[in-house]
Amino acid sequence: MSLEQKIQADLKTAMLAKDEKTVRSLRAIKAAIILAKTSEGAAGEIREEDEIKLLQKLVKQRKDSLEIFQQQNRADLAQKEQEEIEVIEKFLPKQLSAEELRSIVAGIIAETGASSPADMGKVMGVATKQLAGKADGKAISALVKELLAK
Repeated sequence: MSLEQKIQADLKTAMLAKDEKTVRSLRAIKAAIILAKTSEGAAGEIREEDEIKLLQKLVKQRKDSLEIFQQQNRADLAQKEQEEIEVIEKFLPKQLSAEELRSIVAGIIAETGASSPADMGKVMGVATKQLAGKADGKAISALVKELLAK
């Protein structure tokens, strides 16, 4: 079952249950999928890795908005963003724990032979490909900086 089909099925269930936050979140995902499918060069289909990137982008946008709303003391809007993040994250692969991420990044550093912060680009290239969808890019970057600074 493709992501679009899962979203459609869950959307029907949420509508019948009158679950407004889930309906709102699923409609946002559905709209993003339709946009991606109809964009230039997509040929009406999107690959699974593109679906994951799309969902990560949606979560990132909402996290950025959440941060802004919290700074501006807009708890009502922050709550909506948080609810949408929770619904969208259900469709993403399970995220790695901090310990798992640390061990994988340490292995990549050893594998690439990186020894100083100047080698960060080499490590990040391998790490982002290997950890796509499993960890946040900011977390990977911060961890790579930390481990290479030692």
